[in-house]
Amino acid sequence: MSAAPVRIFVPIDAAALSVGAEAVAQAIAFEATTRGLSVEIVRNGSRGMLWLEPMVEVETNEGRIAYGPVAAKDVASLFDAGFVSSGAHALRLGKTEELDWMKRQQRLTFERVGVIDPLSIADYRAHGGFKGLEKALALTGGEIVEAVKASGLRGRGGAGFPTGIKWKTVHDAKAEQKYIVCNADEGDSGTFADRMLFEGDPYLVIEGMAIAAIAVGATRGYIYLRSEYPHAHRMLQRAILKAEAAGMIGASVLGSEHAFHLEVRLGAGAYICGEETSLLESLEGKRAIVRAKPPLPALQGLFGKPTVVNNVLSFAAVPWILDHGAQAYADYGMGRSRGTLPIQLGGNVRRGGLIELAFGISLREIIEDMGGGTLSGRPIRAVQVGGPLGAYLTAGQLDVQMDYEALAAMRAMLGHGGIVVFDDSVDMAKQARFAFEFCAKESCGKCTPCRIGATRGVETMDRIIAGTEVPKNIAVLRDLSKLMTDASLCAMGGLTPMPVLSALNHFPEDFDRPPLPLAAE
Repeated sequence: MSAAPVRIFVPIDAAALSVGAEAVAQAIAFEATTRGLSVEIVRNGSRGMLWLEPMVEVETNEGRIAYGPVAAKDVASLFDAGFVSSGAHALRLGKTEELDWMKRQQRLTFERVGVIDPLSIADYRAHGGFKGLEKALALTGGEIVEAVKASGLRGRGGAGFPTGIKWKTVHDAKAEQKYIVCNADEGDSGTFADRMLFEGDPYLVIEGMAIAAIAVGATRGYIYLRSEYPHAHRMLQRAILKAEAAGMIGASVLGSEHAFHLEVRLGAGAYICGEETSLLESLEGKRAIVRAKPPLPALQGLFGKPTVVNNVLSFAAVPWILDHGAQAYADYGMGRSRGTLPIQLGGNVRRGGLIELAFGISLREIIEDMGGGTLSGRPIRAVQVGGPLGAYLTAGQLDVQMDYEALAAMRAMLGHGGIVVFDDSVDMAKQARFAFEFCAKESCGKCTPCRIGATRGVETMDRIIAGTEVPKNIAVLRDLSKLMTDASLCAMGGLTPMPVLSALNHFPEDFDRPPLPLAAE
């Protein structure tokens, strides 16, 4: 009887593909065939240690052994060193689970990402998949809603609104048709958790949406995915077809009386579609402009029907909550921020990637301990948390805890959990200008404070950077920022002043510009 093939894991995650993972997988297949070795190449998701990609793992009796970063040219020497039996090599990292980056995390949402074959339902089930959905089917909709409320789960898209309260509103609404909509328009700078989840564990989001449908009485769902994620789109399309064929969703969810039909819709690249009402307009085939509230989408959402609109990470947390219990989830975190947060660390940082930790860890621990400080080796000057509309924090503010209320107290926000690091070479006046320019380009145009205010903001920043009547223009900048904050229809215009004012207040020296010299005649 021949021995079972050695399983070798090569990520199919877009980040790994961008640095040569496909060529590595092909090289491994070639070398194994040439040497007469029996191997099974599994294309898994990324573990999140992006500086080590492509990271290859070999399954052994002692656990999975990681090697990385592996280039195609390294593969022959890996085989020479006997890496199929965890042989020593300069790229050998050791047991994946024992790596410091992995050991320090609390992985609930991302527990399977990088571990399983993303499209294998058998693999998904073997690692705890469907358990939350099975338990949900034994409960009433109201009981599911109460469990989500008790867990303390809040929206992971940025606003931090309690998920259970939103679900209860839709549950209590009377309508023949209700919808579940997943906001996967992950447009914030420095964010990639949604993409990694779709590419590494797509059934988790499908399961979370099915649980939501059972809870509120919905039968149809849509995933609104940004068009810039072609790999995630292909993975989702295949996963939905497989889930339907396996009876996970469709006319009967796991053989129950509940029906749930799910589709993917691609956005056209508009940042404003991350705002839920603009997203709904786009889903309906209209121009993506913000709706006035009320009515709330929970009561009059997609096609005027009660609709649950949640972020990818919110839906993805639900199966774990239903499987392990609301209290087990609430035991993680601090204050009103319960559970775990997938943190995306990027920018000028030595070790960037995806980290999942309980709320409460400090920004300093994330950047300096796990991130290893700046890649340039220069001092940290500023850190932006929460995407392009998030505040800039100084090096002296890094001890703040990753918590909704703690950041709000500093006039900052958590957003989607993205962190972008800048060293001391950054020009903060130019960063403030970028915030206005971004808003001017991405505004839906419905309200004047956002549409016109952002354009005037760019012009004002240009005068400040040119050193033209700086004190007067800073006064205009503050007045304009107050107007946009108070009068914009949605968070697009309302939050644009947050990075601007934080840059101005924390780094005033960058705004104190001498007049530019006149050009020679």
